[in-house]
Order: sequence, then C-alpha cells, then structure tokens
Amino acid sequence: MTEINAPVPAALSGLDAVDWSALTHAYGPADDVPGLLRALCSPDGEQRDQALDALYGNIFHQGSRYPATAAAVPFLVRMAADPALPGRAVCLELLAALAIGYDETHLPDGIAITEWRAAVEEIHARDPEAIRAEYDAWVEAAADDRERRLREFRRDLYDHDRQLEAMAAELGAYDAVRAGVPALLPLLGDADPAVRAGTAYVLAWFPEAAGESLPRLLATLDEEREPVALATALVTAGLLGDDGTGPELALRLRPFLTAGEPLVRWAAATALARLGGRGVEAAVTADVLAELVAGAEQPGPDEPRVPFHEGDPRGYSAASLTLLADRYPREALDAVTDGLAATTGPASFPVATAALRLAFGDPRPEGPGAFTELTEPQRRLVRVLAGLDKHTWQWANLQDIVRSWGLPVPRDELRAYAGLPEE
Repeated sequence: MTEINAPVPAALSGLDAVDWSALTHAYGPADDVPGLLRALCSPDGEQRDQALDALYGNIFHQGSRYPATAAAVPFLVRMAADPALPGRAVCLELLAALAIGYDETHLPDGIAITEWRAAVEEIHARDPEAIRAEYDAWVEAAADDRERRLREFRRDLYDHDRQLEAMAAELGAYDAVRAGVPALLPLLGDADPAVRAGTAYVLAWFPEAAGESLPRLLATLDEEREPVALATALVTAGLLGDDGTGPELALRLRPFLTAGEPLVRWAAATALARLGGRGVEAAVTADVLAELVAGAEQPGPDEPRVPFHEGDPRGYSAASLTLLADRYPREALDAVTDGLAATTGPASFPVATAALRLAFGDPRPEGPGAFTELTEPQRRLVRVLAGLDKHTWQWANLQDIVRSWGLPVPRDELRAYAGLPEE
C-alpha cells in the first residue's frame, strides 16, 4: 500500500525514533507502519479505512502477530486515549485483536493467560529433537493412510525456531496491550459510547489486571445508558470474575437480567453463565438459561451487537450454553440444535461445535456408534447437521468439525448415516 500522508498528532510522538525497518510483519520489513499509523489519525475517513485494512493485513495477518505488532501498540493506545482524534473506537478494536487474535478461540471461558504463559515457557525449555520424536510417534499411530498423510503434513510444517518466534510475538503483543491498560481505564467514562464499549471489550482479556479494572468497570454499570456499551461492560465483568470475586459479582450482575433492553439481558446471562462455569452455583438459574436460549435460537436481525464473538450472538449463546450442560443438558442441546438449523455458512461453525459438544461430550474420533443407538436429541442433531445446505457443507471447516466427533462426512455420507434421502 502506498504510504498515506497525514498530520502527526501528539499521540504519535516518538514514532520515527523506532527502527521500523529492523522489525518485520507479514510482508517483511515494517517500514510502512509509521505511515499507516499517521493515516489512521487522518480526518479523512477513507484514508483511515485504508490504513486500518492495511494494518489488519500486515501486523495482524490472518490472526498472526509479528515483531512489529508490539511496537505499534503504544501508539495505538495513545491514539485511542486522545479525544481530539477521530475513529478511536477502531483503534480499541485493533488493540484487542493484536492482544488475543480471534476472540472466539477464548470464549466462553475467557483468556487462559496462566496456561498461555506456561505453554510458552514449556516450548522454550523443550529439546527440539524430543518434539520431533513425538511427532514421529504421532504419525506412526495414525489409524489409516489418509490420517497418516495429514499427520505427516503437520509434522513437516513444524519449525521449532519459527514456533518460538511466533509465540514470542503473540505474547509480546499481548503484554504490550496489557501495559496500556492503565492509560485506557479512564476511557470507561469517555463521552463517546463506542469508545466506552471498545474500552470494556479490551479490558475483558486481561484478568491479571482485574484487580484494577473490574471495580472501575462495575462502577460504570448503573450510570451507563447506551445498550451496547452497557452490554459489553456486563460481558467483560463476567469474563474477569474469578473464584474470589464470583459470588459477589453474580449478585451485582443479576438485576440486569430484568433490564428492558434484550441485549442487556442477554449480556447479563452470558456473564452469569461464565461465572457458573467457574463454579459459582448461584449464578446459573432458569432465567439465565432462558436468555441464552433466546439468543441461540432467534437473535433479532436488527438488534445492536456487542463486539464479542465477532458480533455473533447466536454463536456466543451456543458456546455459553455448553457451560450450563450439567444443570440443563436437554434444554441446552435443544436450543443449540434449533439455532444450528437457522444458520448457514461460517456462522454454523461455532454453533455446530457447541451442539456436538453438548450432545456427545469432548471430540471422539472413534464415533458415537450406529445412528439407531443414539438418543433422540442426538439423532435430531445429526439430522439437522445433515440438513444444512450444500453451500455450508462446501466449507472444510464444517467437515473437520463433524469429523472430530467421528461422524461421517461429507454431507451425503452423513445423510445416509441418518437415514435421510439423497439430494
């Protein structure tokens, strides 16, 4: 992309002191990043849009982060915090993406930062030859030639040094955004509701900072009148709650289940379901189930959306219902199956995953057995899966999801398994 000239605001002070050409992103040296950050501050909306697209393509390429990613973060934090600049909400959305990648991989439980840090340390400590030997054994254990070829492909792609570099870049970007949390907290009281919502969304991914951010977030709930900002704050509060704060937090959030705005009720239910998944028994009640069922089955097409799960309430509701499976197994599965029947294309992927988990537990490549041996709710789910349109079944993602539970693929084989006619 051609570098776009724009006035340099105070938020970009020190931008040229960074040796961007020594840093890399998806396309090599990152010497285009300063111009893109300047353009992101432009009063011209088209220039900002072009710059944003370019940044998502180079320092966040298909979810990957790079050495240049962390270097860009402090400037984006200052841009978001500068009320004189336009488009601050998109800076906050970008910051969240740079920190965690695609958020649906962390939902409904929230960011597992302790495990993430431990995994990085483990890879650093391991002998590359030992990892290679484990890959070799995994290939040898393949059930058939097709599976063996797939495993060989994955083994041959593994590069230990590249893996370490990628992990360092991802965790480095996360920690760079984490360092900006104190500067972002005042934005919970910003005049722009989109900035307030964006700030709450960023805070959701930093449980290590919850001691500071959660009280500030809760203090805003009773004054917030904008539905998206309030709903985002509620979901974030649920994601930041832990074993110590959970019971008290559930009491604080429960009144929002009776709010007049459906989005706010859904957000409160989502937060309470997550707390219930963390062992807060009082958080999960029938009204929580009812709101999530409504979100999974029939989200309003024109209703406002929160940024979580890429603005997909059906997918997030389905994932949240898996947290209620112990208490409401049949109701949760029925709701997610109904929601799946109304999906098409990529929107079906998270719902299908949640439904299969509710129906069959963890992925089981050996399969659930003959169709006649399944329970009626399980059979209904299989029929709904087999009834999804051919366009949806063209996606390898869906086939991989179904295959993970040992069910037949592609679509015609699943239909035959379920006793449905050919189409």
